[in-house]
Amino acid sequence: MRDLKSQYICSQCGRLENKWLGRCPDCGSWNSFVEEIVKKGSSTLVRDTNKSQVVTLSEVKIDNNFRYTSEISEFDRVLGGGIMRGATVLLGGEPGIGKSTLMLQLLGSLKNLKLLYISGEESPSQVRLRAERIQIDLNSISLFTDSRLQQIEELLRREKFDVVVVDSLQTLYSEEIPSPAGSVNQMRMCAMELVSLAKREGFALFFVGHITKEGQIAGPKAIEHIVDTVLYFEQAEGGVRIVRAVKNRYGSVDEIGIFLMEERGLLSVKDPGGFFVSKRESSFLPPGIAFSVVVEGSRTFMVEIQALAVPTKGGYPRLYSERIESSRVMRVAAVLERHAKINLLDKDLYVNVAGGITLKEVAIELPLALALYSAISSKALDSKLVSIGELSLAGEVRPVSYTDKRVKGALEMGFTTIVGNQNLKGNFKEANFVTCRTIKEAVDIVRNPN
Repeated sequence: MRDLKSQYICSQCGRLENKWLGRCPDCGSWNSFVEEIVKKGSSTLVRDTNKSQVVTLSEVKIDNNFRYTSEISEFDRVLGGGIMRGATVLLGGEPGIGKSTLMLQLLGSLKNLKLLYISGEESPSQVRLRAERIQIDLNSISLFTDSRLQQIEELLRREKFDVVVVDSLQTLYSEEIPSPAGSVNQMRMCAMELVSLAKREGFALFFVGHITKEGQIAGPKAIEHIVDTVLYFEQAEGGVRIVRAVKNRYGSVDEIGIFLMEERGLLSVKDPGGFFVSKRESSFLPPGIAFSVVVEGSRTFMVEIQALAVPTKGGYPRLYSERIESSRVMRVAAVLERHAKINLLDKDLYVNVAGGITLKEVAIELPLALALYSAISSKALDSKLVSIGELSLAGEVRPVSYTDKRVKGALEMGFTTIVGNQNLKGNFKEANFVTCRTIKEAVDIVRNPN
């Protein structure tokens, strides 16, 4: 025990301290420091015996087959076109959302490559049963059920795999660190060692990570900085799964992949333009519904924003919004009340997005305001109307980017009226463009459509 000492590490950002602190000086998190046991006078990192050499850029050799493409088109889209040789990817998601299924499907879709699946949570029989359920070639994937870092590194150096999946990051541990598996030190050290090995050996490495109650990948943020790509696996309504990139050194972070969870695994949704719009038998649109168009990467999506306003019963108005940030809804509601004279002080507000997709871009602020107005006034909007625009605190409707792409997507879905602070009549003669420069003008337009 004399060779061991205690230190405290922030579970959010990885800051080290010799004593416990209530609030992290770096990231500002409260009660995030946890105790870790380390060896005195030694680094928490294992030194590699392989010596690196300095070379000029002209001496660096580039393999023509540096990117692998799979049959999972939506996953390739999020990665930036496929799997890069030597790339490291962290996939996070809630328990049971389908992370292991997606990783097995990914390995099963790759042809003529040496593949390895490392399982630290499930037994070999459990992995095989899942592979049989999704009907992939059992002979094409090698399985290794061990969580010890030293044994994994020895196997990877000896066998020379092309793609490796580690399920999950929280189960890895090194015998060099006295902390238990899943601790901050263990995850950071194991991730750094395997990422470094993947760069040298040239194999693609996928980590599966768990999500905390706060919706973040368990472990310090330093782990996200170590890998090349960070993906979040989100669950929407009706068996819909969304893979979203929050970091990608080899592609855009604006792309999302949309999947449907079925008995045989995850199926790519190839044409999701109107996937998140409710299908109604009649053209009647209930009050509180507004449509808009969002741009995610190279694709456009029609979205349906839903709002409900009911009288406040407890004396204090409440706001519930899961798919749009509550702070944005409050700001839009304040602009609507101040500049369009719509009373919201005595109303509880509920905001939702059809299909369960999360919306973050500014173009949804005008349709959100119109949905709130429609809910409060009980006056339904035109079922063929799409609104696009950003709201300023002064009540102005500002133009947004990719307007041509948004309008084209709306017209393809059968919408005919476009409301916003832009005039593209010369580009789309079949559309009815209604220009509004303030939120009051926009409300007057939908209040008196004729």
